[in-house]
Parts: sequence; structure tokens; C-alpha cells
Amino acid sequence: MILPIVGYGDPVLRKVGEEITPEYPNLKETIANMYETMYNAYGVGLAAQQVGLNIRLFVIDTTPFSDDEDLPTEEQKQLNGFKRTFINAKMLKEDGEIWSFNEGCLSIPDVREEVYRNERITIEYCDEDFNLKTEVFDGLIARVIQHEYDHIEGILFTDLISTLKRQLVKKKLQNIMDGKARPDYRMKFCNKKGR
Repeated sequence: MILPIVGYGDPVLRKVGEEITPEYPNLKETIANMYETMYNAYGVGLAAQQVGLNIRLFVIDTTPFSDDEDLPTEEQKQLNGFKRTFINAKMLKEDGEIWSFNEGCLSIPDVREEVYRNERITIEYCDEDFNLKTEVFDGLIARVIQHEYDHIEGILFTDLISTLKRQLVKKKLQNIMDGKARPDYRMKFCNKKGR
């Protein structure tokens, strides 16, 4: 089922997600709905907060990035079909060079900005069957994970841009809160009249 994506300004996007157990109600269905919602919005990642749930869960599928002809062939292969579910994730380490990439967010439509992040991460998480894993990722895969991990920590990519850039997108952010944004997917706006 395609869920509405929570728009910028909703308090749930600022909450640190709570850990869950395998007994979390309808977990498999929630994960399936999150993937369906992400694909419907042409996203590469989606966190539970973005569908109104305050839990430590996010999903990613970097396949759309594998079509980027500017990337080395090896990285295109890594991105193609890289699909993961992260439950109760804990970032253990972020290292390597700092590099920038033009990021966007399904909860913040029509806003894209350069964000600087470390090139490599070490993360501990449970998969959808609650198998505990510790893995190292780099490049675009690491970036997508960092972006979604920030969501379960109550952080948005707009928090990571300069004060000047934030001022420049202030009106767009207000328009999202007021329900004036028009993405081509279902959204739930925090200040929209008649909500």
C-alpha cells in the first residue's frame, strides 16, 4: 500500500526513532509498504519517520543511481540491485574523505543542495529477519545510508547546509509546510488548511 509521505515541518521528522523488536505490529507489511511508497515516489531511500512512524527503520534501493554514466562501471555494478532494510541501526564510524553530493529528500520536494559527508561508514543494524550485521559501505551507498540514518536521528539534510543556503530555501520550506508544494506523489503537509 502506498503511504502518504510526511512533509517538512511535521514534528515526527524531528524525533529520534525508538528501537523495535521482532514483535513490532505488522512489521513485514510496514516494510513492504515503505518500499512500495519509495518506488512510487522514485526515491532511493525512505525512513519510517517519513511515513509518520517514530521507529528506527529505513529502507534503501540504490538501483536508480546505477544508470549514471558519469560513475565508474564498478560503482554502477555495486549500486545496481543494492536493496536493504535497516532496523535499529547504529552508526559505528564515519571516515574517509569528505565529499559533496547534491541531495534531495522526498519529505522536502523541490529542494536540492550540496551536502558534505564522509565517504565511508561502518554501521550495525538488523535486517528484516532481525539478523544482526556490521558492515562497511562507501561511495553513494554510504551516502544514501547516511541520509536515511539521519532521519531516524531526527536530522534533515537541510540541517547540514550553510546558514546562507538555508535562508535561500526558506520560502520553499514554508511552502512545503503550508501544502503548496506539488510533488507527483502523495504527501501529508503539516500546516495545510482543512487537514
